[in-house]
Amino acid sequence: MLTPSELATTKAFIRETENIDEYKRALAVLQLEAGNPLEMIGLSEKHVQRLRREFRKHGVEAFKDKRHNNAPVVLTRAQCDEVIATLMTTTPNDHGYTNSAFWSTRILATVIKRQYGVVYASRTSYYVLFKKASFSFHLPGKQYEKADAEVVAAWKKEQHARLEEAFSDPDTVILCEDEMVLTQATTTQKVWIPQGTSPAVIETNGTRKNRSIYGFLNLKTGKEHAFSTERQTMHETAAILPKIRKIYPKEKILVLWDGAGWHRGSVAQQALVEHHIEAIHFPPYSPELNPQEHVWKSGRSAVTHNRFIPKIEPVTKELVDYLNVTTFPYSLLDFRSRSEC
Repeated sequence: MLTPSELATTKAFIRETENIDEYKRALAVLQLEAGNPLEMIGLSEKHVQRLRREFRKHGVEAFKDKRHNNAPVVLTRAQCDEVIATLMTTTPNDHGYTNSAFWSTRILATVIKRQYGVVYASRTSYYVLFKKASFSFHLPGKQYEKADAEVVAAWKKEQHARLEEAFSDPDTVILCEDEMVLTQATTTQKVWIPQGTSPAVIETNGTRKNRSIYGFLNLKTGKEHAFSTERQTMHETAAILPKIRKIYPKEKILVLWDGAGWHRGSVAQQALVEHHIEAIHFPPYSPELNPQEHVWKSGRSAVTHNRFIPKIEPVTKELVDYLNVTTFPYSLLDFRSRSEC
């Protein structure tokens, strides 16, 4: 039997609910308690007994509709066509998302629910709609606040002809260069683990030894040339350039790198002249132009993420070795390595 408190809660729910089905379920429980017949309500005694048990365990949630307001489970063919047209002709800005210029699965789901009352149980259904609208998935790039779009556009226009000439010349090597700093600090990325198991824990320490790595990506072949150093200075830069010349003893070498001080310093500039290497500087605050940035991400993911680094030297060697034996088919201004073509 229900307690006086439970009876009072049920009666209060009946007075307040505006859903006819919820009203009938709560009323049926009261009728069962009073020993009255349930035929007029239209629910079986077995069903109402189960409702009473659920009510005693979970409260009035037992009476509420579990069918998401009886919303339709799929879009009709005509509605699918309308959604595809919406994706192709509008942006989230047109649907009240003033700070979202790009579609995401969450935004599309909200727009569909708002317009058609449909909520898909799986993201796959939304992916199908994107695919039918000829959309593909991309992670947006980042742009520095100080980046000047006009300067970047002018640089692309100015250097395109030079790169086209160098790319067409079989005797010219195009190298995209950058540096990274490897520390002993543990870096992590998401991993998949079996359900019900404890979250993965990776040991770390407070030591902060580090090493610098210079990387030169051959834009034509995707071949990487990586060198570890103690730091990034114009002297270190000057010491590495002869190693690049030794790898390409007879070729013309064109290096593209940023405007860091260790690139522009007098010692580094002298080494460029001495070893007959031409250098082009990327525009300021535009790391996204340099394909070598993607090489660092690949290397970190393959070697250094999700691991404890007790000593910096062995891991540095492991990362450099990985970079030097891996091909990276990245592009610059639509010029692509042969391995990507």
